[in-house]
Parts: sequence; structure tokens; C-alpha cells
Amino acid sequence: MVSIYQRIFTDIETKIVSGDWRPGDRIPIEHELVAEYRCSRMTVSKALSALAERGMIVRRRKTGSFVASPQIDRTVMDIQDISTEAELAGHEHRFEILARTVERLGEAEAQLLSEPADAEVLRLQCLHIVDGRPNAIERRVIMLDAVPRAREESFASIPPGKWLLDEVPWSKAKHVIRAVSADTVTARILQTERGEACLSLIRQTWQNGRTVTYVEITHPGDRFQFAGTFHPTAI
Repeated sequence: MVSIYQRIFTDIETKIVSGDWRPGDRIPIEHELVAEYRCSRMTVSKALSALAERGMIVRRRKTGSFVASPQIDRTVMDIQDISTEAELAGHEHRFEILARTVERLGEAEAQLLSEPADAEVLRLQCLHIVDGRPNAIERRVIMLDAVPRAREESFASIPPGKWLLDEVPWSKAKHVIRAVSADTVTARILQTERGEACLSLIRQTWQNGRTVTYVEITHPGDRFQFAGTFHPTAI
């Protein structure tokens, strides 16, 4: 005999997989499920927790549970642009340039990048949209002494990350992955809530000891994950 917990889990899973409930749709609230299945709130909560662990729903305090967006996996140490990752995973990708300016590095940023103060850079802010939903904010600095061609590039038809991978070979890269909370601006752009958990990838690449680019890419935590398969090195 199938348990009530399993019935709740299977019924919700079936509606999500079939497409009856789409990403972002709200799941019936707990007391509605309690009434429908004539069970305890603990049983409902257990089923919803299991669905959240599978990545099928997102549970949010005070607002309820929602169908999760399909996640894109990014191999941790690969350097790929977001558009390529999305397309390889079968998703539709587009991007918008939100800001583009030529500036000079201030003292603090120059120290962070280990580059000369007052060096000229191209500063970009992009929004990546996957399957019609904001998936990432890209905040990028390109060193114009290392990549002078970037000064005239509009990036109207190709994302900055893909353009750089095609144009400039890199010899060294550094990744930092961290969890951050969405501030007011980030939440507005990514269409999420202020304080919502996000994943941030910070990357700096060099060519023969010179910085090519420094980028911070911020994803909503429920729409993205980093993944990788590793094997021990033979001794």
C-alpha cells in the first residue's frame, strides 16, 4: 500500500514533470494539502522537503513553495561562457548589456587585481537570460592594455565571455566560488527577493603574467549549480 507521504510526493512530481505546473508556479500551501490528503502537516512537510532536496521545488519562508527552474550545471574548473553552457544543456539563452564604460582603475581595485593604478579598463555589466528568466548578472573588467580590441567591440551580438575566449588565449586562471545574499539592485535585476541566496563565481584570467579580465558572475541560488566529476591522480 502506498503511503500518504509517497502519494503527495508522486502527485506533485507528476504535475511538475508533465508540465502541468511550470517553473515559478506556486505549489498549494500546506494546509490545503493537509485538507486534500486528510493527513498531518508533518506528513505534508516531509513530502515537500523531499521534493526540495530533489531540486524540484523551492520552499520560501512566509511565501510558500514554488516549482523550481531547471538548473544548469557548470563544471567547477572549466572556463566556458554562459551562452555555451546554456545551449549545451538545451536551454535558450540571450543577453543584454546593461552598462558599458571606459574607466581607469582606482587604488583599491588596482591592488585587488595587482595591476597599476590608473590603468585603463572597459567595465561591463550584462544580464544573462535563460529560458526567459534572468539567470546571471555579469560584472566584468577587461584590461585594455592587454585586450585593446575590446575598446571598439560593442558586444551587440556576442557575450563578452565568449568573445574573450575566442579572441584572447589565457595562460592562468583563478576561481573563487561563494554564497552571497542578493542586495536590492541584484534582486531587482534577477527578479528575486532581497536577501535571497545567490551563487557567485569570481574569476581572474592572465596571459603571460598580465591580467586579461576580472569578472564576478552572480546567479540566483535556485536556478544554477556548479558540478564536476573528478578522478584521483595515479601515483
